[in-house]
Amino acid sequence: MVTVRLFLHLTQLAQETLMTTSFETVRVAAVHAAAPFLNLEAGVRRAVEFIHEAAAGGARLVAFPETFLPGYPYWIWSHTTKYAAPFFAELYRNAIELPSPQSDAIAAAAREAGVWVSLGVNERDGGTLYNTMAWYSPEGRLVAKHRKLHPTNAERTVWGQGDGRDLFVVDTGFARVGGLICFEHTMSLARHALTAMGEQIHVASWPAINATHADPNAGDFNHYATTLAAAHAICAQTYVIVVQGRISEEMVERLAVPAGPDAPTVGGGISGFMGPNGKWLAEPHRDTEAVIFADLDLSMIAFAKYFADGAGHYDRPDVFRFDLDRTPHTTLPESTVQQGVIRVASASTKVV
Repeated sequence: MVTVRLFLHLTQLAQETLMTTSFETVRVAAVHAAAPFLNLEAGVRRAVEFIHEAAAGGARLVAFPETFLPGYPYWIWSHTTKYAAPFFAELYRNAIELPSPQSDAIAAAAREAGVWVSLGVNERDGGTLYNTMAWYSPEGRLVAKHRKLHPTNAERTVWGQGDGRDLFVVDTGFARVGGLICFEHTMSLARHALTAMGEQIHVASWPAINATHADPNAGDFNHYATTLAAAHAICAQTYVIVVQGRISEEMVERLAVPAGPDAPTVGGGISGFMGPNGKWLAEPHRDTEAVIFADLDLSMIAFAKYFADGAGHYDRPDVFRFDLDRTPHTTLPESTVQQGVIRVASASTKVV
């Protein structure tokens, strides 16, 4: 009881003391929604609407769920390869390239709204798709992209792998912000890398697997998202934005899974905000489409660091060695690829 009382006293004292410093309180938003399924152009328009809605609510950062554009490939859990192939072809056609005119439209919306945007997309690069978290600045620039380091289980039939370049934090001016996708949160070293970079706000993006039912983990999925977010919040002393997608009626109709225990249901997912103590700031939102908001008091990060700094005074680099390989892992360097491409002049071009 003495310990509890002391902790409560220190909490109150820390709040009173730290609130006199220059720490900001930052409003952030999470988009609990699904885009028009496998329709990139319509999805971009919907994303732009959500960005402006979040900005109108006072958000300085808006986070979207995993592969919001043009949707998560839920068929991988319910369809055999024969029936999944047409879905993949449609996903490939509607995946976004970075940069591209569609990406420019998102960047323009971020500039018009004056917000930072973390957007989950299916990224097409050459012949491969990637599960990517794209970051846009209030100046209207695509400033960074994080490719999921390792697609999970059946996801490997859809996406390639990221590499060490994809672990970073973005210095927004009000906080250092980073993110991971879905089961990347089980990769302790990936989380520790972000901690060592001074992450203060973390975006944890997920799909609405709990509403798929064909995935063997569906029943535990919200538990996974909650537990892993809490672990990262406590270990990294950071705020966590948990943002999951949802399954729309359109998705259920398109997937056409026969009625039964494996059929997906409309809704799903949970989205909300956790403090550095690993607790929800408010009851998380479930099922229905919504843009939700939270005000993050960054002074509480300093209070959490007082007890344990996971990459500072509570780290033991003399005992544990850790490094990050940022070497690009590609088949050929981009410069070599470009040198090997012969571009033939069009018929309308005069050749001398």
